[in-house]
Amino acid sequence: MRRALALALLPLLFLAMFYFYPLGSIFALSFERGWQPALQQLLTDSSIHRVLGFTLWQAILSTLLTLALGLPAAYLLARYEFPGKRWLRVVSGVPFVLPTLVVAAAFNAVLGPRGWFNQALIAIGQQPLEFINTFTAILVAHVFYNTTIVLRMVGDFWSRLSPRIEQAASTLGANGWRVFTRVTLPMLAPALAAAALLVFIFNFTSFGVILVLGGPRFATLETEIYYQTIALFNLPTAGLLALLQLLCTLALTVVYTRLSARLSRPVEQRAPRLPALRTQPARWLSALFLAALALFFVAPLGGLAARSVTRLETDRRQEAAAPGFTLDYYRALGEDPRNNIFFAPPLRAIQTSLVYAGATVALALLIGLPASWLLAQQERSRLVRFLDPLLMLPLGTSSLTLGLGFIVALNTPPLDLRASPVLVPLAHTLVALPFVVRSLVPALRSIRPRLRQAAAVLGAAPAQVLRSIDVPLVGRALLAAALFAFAISVGEFGATALIARPEYPTMPVLIYRLLAQPGALTYGQAMALSTLLMLFTGGGMLLIERLRIADVGEF
Repeated sequence: MRRALALALLPLLFLAMFYFYPLGSIFALSFERGWQPALQQLLTDSSIHRVLGFTLWQAILSTLLTLALGLPAAYLLARYEFPGKRWLRVVSGVPFVLPTLVVAAAFNAVLGPRGWFNQALIAIGQQPLEFINTFTAILVAHVFYNTTIVLRMVGDFWSRLSPRIEQAASTLGANGWRVFTRVTLPMLAPALAAAALLVFIFNFTSFGVILVLGGPRFATLETEIYYQTIALFNLPTAGLLALLQLLCTLALTVVYTRLSARLSRPVEQRAPRLPALRTQPARWLSALFLAALALFFVAPLGGLAARSVTRLETDRRQEAAAPGFTLDYYRALGEDPRNNIFFAPPLRAIQTSLVYAGATVALALLIGLPASWLLAQQERSRLVRFLDPLLMLPLGTSSLTLGLGFIVALNTPPLDLRASPVLVPLAHTLVALPFVVRSLVPALRSIRPRLRQAAAVLGAAPAQVLRSIDVPLVGRALLAAALFAFAISVGEFGATALIARPEYPTMPVLIYRLLAQPGALTYGQAMALSTLLMLFTGGGMLLIERLRIADVGEF
């Protein structure tokens, strides 16, 4: 028990200082004018009702559209074998791990005012398509971002269901629709509900997509918290909105946890060999659908990379430059075209992001390793049953809310960290910690106790057993956890947008600034920086997929 308490001390102190204390400060800030004025504002303020209503509406509609696109693809992936199946799973999973700013920049590169599609329309004398700053842009980006959740959660669960029950229903005279509604759908209900709820949570807390693609006309709880904090410095209202969002997301997370637990119930395993599509019309129809789905995932990312190496037409008053292949935007990453005292060149943003990511990896492993070891070795103890859900709480909390909590709480000695460069890595560590723990715990649990016992019998000290037995066996999981922390830190935008110093922005923050400014050079820099960020995060996640084996992690 003493060893367990010693291992739990560091994670508990970290959560107490940088999670519960900031959230408690938001709670106190929300009601600093008293309970009655705060509750009256929540009940009577029409602007809050409007923001909350739009947040719920866009999240519900985005979730329904994601299910409409994801369920047919999940059915094909679960029940049939076809060429390119594994490639489609990989391609569909890449958008989910990308930062929201990269997704927004990708759609800007394809469908924005200077995007490929509008440039083609202008070339043939047609009016350009208005996509950016529309409600449609928000919905399309959310579907693009979250479809892989349906493919993986519903598709994987569907693939484990034996078709014998459906075949029995067909033999008894049920048609295809009746088999699906009376047999298949009830069995899929836990996976379908869990996937829908998780997609809803991500849409409900969406920030970068709303901010860049939605524009100033559309306000959700996330963007309104950002506006009240940065533009108006109205911290009481921002705190009240953050508290409202926190209560909603935590309630949704509790429901999701219970639903996801039902996914582990035993099911009858189907035959490992999947059939091919039988009829020719079914093959052609499925091929067209899967090709359109693959194009939907590939086109924005490919358009982003192509735009970063394509010269834009300059203003007619300037020296003409013919469009074509160029690396000028990558060469210009060390330049500051505006010469603004608070505007950092992109190269500095890259360096800052890499430094913050390195610090985040070190902190996340320092805190996550002892917590993971404790969860793995004493999974039945009361301390572990208490610690495990605590470590997962940041997953159900908006990073923007965490950033606001840091501003409110960490502004007085001895925790006055507002001007400290440590503040950003601390926030990133808080976001990355659940992923690190969930990557390490299954690998640590897979180590057979007999190996440790044999080493102890041969005279090895506990430290030597840890160094010689545990570390080599969990090396792949340790590397995967480090890559998770790195990718999350490099792409984190919500909390960083609030707490990063203006002269030291990260890559996502600077991409947002560049997209908001006019000029071909700043736009090209945003595309180049977004492409590099896409390579950093996407490459890290692909490495995790290659490192992941049966016992590496739960993600």
